[in-house]
Amino acid sequence: MSTPSSVFTELVTTTFRNHRSKLIDNVSNNNALLAYLKRKRKMRTESGGTEIAVPLEYAENGTYQRYSGYDVLNVQQSDVFTAAKFDWRQIAINVTASGRELRINKGKERIINLAKSRLKNAMNTFNNNFSSDIYSDGALSNQVNGLQALIADAGTGIVGGIDSSTWTFWKNVVQSAAAPLQGGGAITPSNSTIQSLMLPLWLELVRGGDKPDLIVSSNEYYSFYEESLTDLKRYTSTESATGGFVALKYKSADVIFDGNSGIPDTRMYFINTDYLELVAHTDANLTVNDEMRPYNQDAVVIPILWMGNLTVSNRSLQGVLKP
Repeated sequence: MSTPSSVFTELVTTTFRNHRSKLIDNVSNNNALLAYLKRKRKMRTESGGTEIAVPLEYAENGTYQRYSGYDVLNVQQSDVFTAAKFDWRQIAINVTASGRELRINKGKERIINLAKSRLKNAMNTFNNNFSSDIYSDGALSNQVNGLQALIADAGTGIVGGIDSSTWTFWKNVVQSAAAPLQGGGAITPSNSTIQSLMLPLWLELVRGGDKPDLIVSSNEYYSFYEESLTDLKRYTSTESATGGFVALKYKSADVIFDGNSGIPDTRMYFINTDYLELVAHTDANLTVNDEMRPYNQDAVVIPILWMGNLTVSNRSLQGVLKP
């Protein structure tokens, strides 16, 4: 005969397995940045390795030359590649039930309700915390790199093991209202000035066909931008483009507000998502582990594990607008 514990465990595992893709979709659709990365297929898995290695093309081929007739050609080797290495970060969320709860909810319908409610609560908790992590500076212990680390307010920092103070190709672009890229005095962000701050940053980030395709904004700066458009507002599809998030357009980029997901106040991130990727381990991509029983507690614990990191392969084409 099945015990309440085995029924509870089976229901949690089966429910998660049957709805796993939907649950993962809910994680990404809880955050405008993650929704966009999913749409651009910038989420992938790796099966192992001590670190997540991201190849970088950091220099041009030095053998380009103009020549005539019998001029000696430059055949020297060009060192143009390196790699950024991102640590694996781990997250666990546990579905738990005490022996008392399991015995009280022994009836089939009660066990079903208990399992579903605990699983739903666990995934909502994961959504909210992971959303904050994605915008963080990664300073907390074992925290993933967030936008504040990859696209830093100072433009510098050690990211992926590369010190951008030494290797300047690895700096991101910063537009500060206090010291604008375009020179002159400080500019107070408002609906009448926001576009004068956005344009110089945009121009710094365009390299031929490479340009930002997503601008993620705090609520304040998004409000300034929308108010600046008066009757010229252009919205993208709220379903196919951004998974349900309302987006305006700035040139060719979607502009999305995400102020309730952990993005810092008074910020706009100009992102070229071709160079941003969320990597997860194949064996820990919101994966349900076997039931565990604490030796000193009357309880059941079912761990759900994630392991990975947010990576970047070109910081020079990413920018931040800040006060």
